[in-house]
Amino acid sequence: MKTRLLFIILFAYGICQMHAQTDPWKIKADNINPADYYGITVANGMIGVISSPEPFKVKNVVLAGTYDLYGRGRVSNFINSFNLLNMKLAIDGREIDAKTVQNFKQELDMYNAAFSSSFEYGEKASISYSYYSLRQLPYCVLIDVTVKAKKDLTITGSSVMEAPDAIKDVQNYYNEIERPHVSIALLTSTGKSPTGKLQLCASTCFLFNEAHGTEPKIIHEMWDNNMHLMKFNKTIKAGESYTFSIAGTSMSSAHNDDPLNEAERLTIYAKLEGHDRLLEFHKKAWKSLWESDIKIEGDDKDQQDIHSMLYHIYSFAREGTAYSLSPMGLSGLGYNGHVFWDADLWMYPVLLVLHPDIAHSLIEYRFERLDAARKNAFSYGFKGAMFPWESAGTGVEETPVWALSGPFEHHISACVGIAAWNYYCVTQDKEWLKEKGWPILSATADFWTSRVERTKSDQFDIKNVVAADEWAENVDNNAFTNAAAKVNLQDAVSAAKILGIAPDPDWTVVSQKIPILKMEGGVTREFADYQGQGIKQADVNLLSYPLKVITDTLQVRADLEYYSTRVPNEGTPAMTQAIFALLYARLGNGSKAYHYFKEAYIPNLNPPFRVIAETKGGTNPYFATGAGGILQCMLMGFGGLDITPTGITQLKSALPPNWKSLTITGVGPQKKTYTVKR
Repeated sequence: MKTRLLFIILFAYGICQMHAQTDPWKIKADNINPADYYGITVANGMIGVISSPEPFKVKNVVLAGTYDLYGRGRVSNFINSFNLLNMKLAIDGREIDAKTVQNFKQELDMYNAAFSSSFEYGEKASISYSYYSLRQLPYCVLIDVTVKAKKDLTITGSSVMEAPDAIKDVQNYYNEIERPHVSIALLTSTGKSPTGKLQLCASTCFLFNEAHGTEPKIIHEMWDNNMHLMKFNKTIKAGESYTFSIAGTSMSSAHNDDPLNEAERLTIYAKLEGHDRLLEFHKKAWKSLWESDIKIEGDDKDQQDIHSMLYHIYSFAREGTAYSLSPMGLSGLGYNGHVFWDADLWMYPVLLVLHPDIAHSLIEYRFERLDAARKNAFSYGFKGAMFPWESAGTGVEETPVWALSGPFEHHISACVGIAAWNYYCVTQDKEWLKEKGWPILSATADFWTSRVERTKSDQFDIKNVVAADEWAENVDNNAFTNAAAKVNLQDAVSAAKILGIAPDPDWTVVSQKIPILKMEGGVTREFADYQGQGIKQADVNLLSYPLKVITDTLQVRADLEYYSTRVPNEGTPAMTQAIFALLYARLGNGSKAYHYFKEAYIPNLNPPFRVIAETKGGTNPYFATGAGGILQCMLMGFGGLDITPTGITQLKSALPPNWKSLTITGVGPQKKTYTVKR
């Protein structure tokens, strides 16, 4: 009995120690298995760098807004940029690779947005390096390398510029700029996107520590058309450490009319800013971002996971742009980098609550493509604006032809309209509402009045759509589509009244007569012919949140209990269980909410950094859409936050039993703090 009791005590102590060792800000990978490795992204909202299990390599570099026609589906796709952070390091003439290192470890520091690796190189050296996608310089990156010599040795450090397969007509340049006080060696490459529409450019330079004395001589080597490098040699005494850095710029003609020269200018700027200032301003920018945080007291692992989700949402977007978010953010080429409802309904609300300035970029993306949406509506015989299901650079429909969501998943237009209204609700910016919100709201409202079928005097149907539950194709009167259209129309009326504009009377008439169907027993019917089959993702439950079309507690609960049993264990996205968790938290059931909170993402995690895949057991991370849904569960579910016409308020909610408190800081334009305690 005593032995069994001792075992229980030791086991409990071990669990406590395990949780105590979980750093809420750092994700560590101590056992790197290249065969089971899913990279994690360092990004600044413009340039995304995805990690590799090989020393001194990155998997790829992704640039926001850089699309061209190639590959999947004869539509525009994200393009990998030049891999400007790949480098080589040789010791005593032998190049380091994965086979020659020991104790290889990696770590993501989320607070400072830094990715680090370290390893031992036999008996000769201990080596570490860290890279950053600099937050203050949207097109710039930085990598630091430190070699601690165990014996006298000579290192050869190389900055390597590689062109991915999709880039053609590559030209490579090497320039040495001499000034009285500094010498700048620039390694530069430029090339064309697959159709030649875009020019992509990248440039790098070395940054040396003045404490190490005279800068070493730089040597340039041309390997082939798609790869060249510059390198230096340095002898290090046993016991000494030597540090050097590489700064680089990656951009395209989608960002600047003269990307080749501007890439070199920005690299020179980074060089003359100097390493310490570059890192100082990068860290200061991220510190400011983290003033808007979600703090859990009671579970360090949950806290780490939520920080990871926030980190990725913050990394994939930035203020001052007109770019939105794809489902995979800047973590790769998933979903072609296209913008879906994932941005407007799932990720945007998180940014709107915590960083309205960044959220502005996402809604600006839609505003700038409003004319394209008008043309799209015209093509299908409708009025107003019909936003594309998949959007890229220009705002035309980019869904591959074989996917029916392109011509039929019309609820996206309501999602865009609702996002515009919510921006006004949070910011209370009437000037913005007049100049940009109103054009979006009125155009999407006009779309719905032309889209409904006035088949009966007391009912306006919306027929032949792909539902939010995308397994339901070409159905009539889908619950989410109909409800979102109603809300879009009502929001347009509200906006008109605020601006002193007479709203179209048809908006109110139509909104009142779009049906929300019921089944026997009173559960909301997903679509006209729905008979209880399995669903891919939340649809009816979205009428309770975020649409607020269904507010009666008994109805919310009935729909929740019914549809939560209709989701299969595999093949469904993370947002669905997040909505279940959010609604249970608002209903006061913290235990059940926590069950669905964990179910939303734990089965979707991939090693070694717990990156979220789209589905349970999936292998296509990072699924920022799912992170957005789970973060909304935190903010609007457990946190009780609610976006209303007069701003952000807080509703009563329930926490999980193992959490002592939840604190949300930096909320809204006033940067308020909200707390929920058990």
